[in-house]
Amino acid sequence: MSDATSSPPGREPIVGIDLGTTHSLVAVCDEAGPRVLEDDAGRGLLPSVVRLGVEGDPVLGHDARETAGDHPDRTVFSVKRLMGRNASEFEAEAFGGVEIAAGPRGLACVRDGEALRTPQEISALYLRRLREIAEARLGTPVGRAVVTVPAYFDDAQRQATRDAGRLAGLEVVRIVNEPTAAALAYGLGRGGGAETVAVYDFGGGTFDVSVLRLAGGEHEGVFEVVATAGDTRLGGDDVDRALAATLVADVEASLGPGSGSGAASAQAMRLAAERAKIALGENEEVELVAELPAGTFRRRVGRAEVEAAAAPLVARTLQACARCLRDAEMSAEAVDAVILVGGSTRMPIVRREVERFFGRAPYTALDPDRVVALGAAVQAAIVAGDRRDLLLLDVIPLSLGVETVGGGVAKLLVRNSSIPARAVERFSTSVDGQRHVSIHVLQGEREMVEDCRSLARFELRDLPPMPAGIPKIEVEFLVDANGVLGVTAIEARSGIRARVQVVPSHGLTAEEVEAIERESFVHAKEDMRRHRLADLRVNASLDAKWTTDALERTRRELDDAYIRELEAAIERVRSLVAESGRDTSVDPEPLAAARDRLDRLSTRLHEVAIAASLRDGGA
Repeated sequence: MSDATSSPPGREPIVGIDLGTTHSLVAVCDEAGPRVLEDDAGRGLLPSVVRLGVEGDPVLGHDARETAGDHPDRTVFSVKRLMGRNASEFEAEAFGGVEIAAGPRGLACVRDGEALRTPQEISALYLRRLREIAEARLGTPVGRAVVTVPAYFDDAQRQATRDAGRLAGLEVVRIVNEPTAAALAYGLGRGGGAETVAVYDFGGGTFDVSVLRLAGGEHEGVFEVVATAGDTRLGGDDVDRALAATLVADVEASLGPGSGSGAASAQAMRLAAERAKIALGENEEVELVAELPAGTFRRRVGRAEVEAAAAPLVARTLQACARCLRDAEMSAEAVDAVILVGGSTRMPIVRREVERFFGRAPYTALDPDRVVALGAAVQAAIVAGDRRDLLLLDVIPLSLGVETVGGGVAKLLVRNSSIPARAVERFSTSVDGQRHVSIHVLQGEREMVEDCRSLARFELRDLPPMPAGIPKIEVEFLVDANGVLGVTAIEARSGIRARVQVVPSHGLTAEEVEAIERESFVHAKEDMRRHRLADLRVNASLDAKWTTDALERTRRELDDAYIRELEAAIERVRSLVAESGRDTSVDPEPLAAARDRLDRLSTRLHEVAIAASLRDGGA
């Protein structure tokens, strides 16, 4: 099925392309905002990897990457590093085991048997594949693109990028700096005021940081790169290699001397280390599995090991940040926003250290692997004359809230609130000894989770076990001037916290917002009934539990008639709770009446329980 194009019928769309060192992507922007276009397997990221020197067409992308260990001398990674560079800069340096040789005018090329392949030719293979993906998804020919490049690329490297596009059958209508594209994806520079933004781009093969000045007033929308710094030979691949290097002794102890050396083993260990590193972004420990020529190597790896291997490399990125700020003649405090780009920024150590360095939480709402492509698509829509800032308003277009026990939605920020906006609400647990609390962030005007739009989920983990209702969980919603929502949850007693960022208007058209609002009016009465029933079920269940607990502690001090009356009231509440769980269309009033009766009846019980507690405590 084809998607709608970003251009009116009859006009060829302009796509945005992130021609990356590790992955490449193609995106399009329409009235619902920018989105990455996916291949037939539902994958948005095309690995920038190619296997050369085989019969027929070169093997590209996922297939080339997954079989790299079997063909280390023919698989090319990170060819973007060679763009517009001289071969003399890469003497004795291997790119995935392939040979780098001098081509025309001494430019760096990749040896493919007897022939030499220019970086432009290899990059054109990725661009052609991306063009094919876009044509399949959009159902129309695609011949024009906005392509991103690092801010430090010189004229030769930019021209090489244009040449790669031409070889792929694409007219590169605009070259955009990657940090500028990232800022565009977040909608920065459209709020009317001037801003200073730092873009920290830690990709698979390269690192760079840029400081942008976003003009305000009559020059709104102008992006100036004030300073840039980085290292074209520092990336997530180096973290993978560093982790793999720490495991060589374990490999050889497990599989025998020499089993951890050689190009094939090194490649397989690097890929296994990368998989483990990615998994450890969400887990404290995972199993690393590597299929080596000598056999299968398995070992448990903890996040601390990855962070120890990554720490010196992250420190180098911060040194580059300091150089960039010195060149820009400003302090970290002068930076208004920090954007994270590149898959390596998912590592917790990176996010912690960047926040510490700049003194502010970085923007992480958009996928760091996709944000540059999304920004390129926004620039493409500007070039095509199709850009519509329909939801980039000074108010929140739809209410924002969290899921409560029972499936209701507690709205913290209501629609049409002016931005920036902040709201705080306090919640607790509903189960004794609960160690983890899931926070589900929602958008919409309806009262139940199933009728709202899910924005994000995250967890408060490792809470100290406490009785239900005792933990004090404070949830803060903060929408900044750029429309980015940050949600923070803190358990007040332990200080444990977690947070997430989202862009709440992403992917919605003005018409869809209006339709959501209309639905809320149509279903308002029924939604309120369902929400009330859900809350009643939770609160009545807790009341029945607490009353039962108090009764068990004080039974010997109460008369039999009162005990029977209490037990009957408890049973009535539990029966109605169970009935309402089977049929959500029931009238909530009988349950509300039963809960009120239990509350009134249990007043004497709780007085006795408190007196007993004071007496026991003073004994």
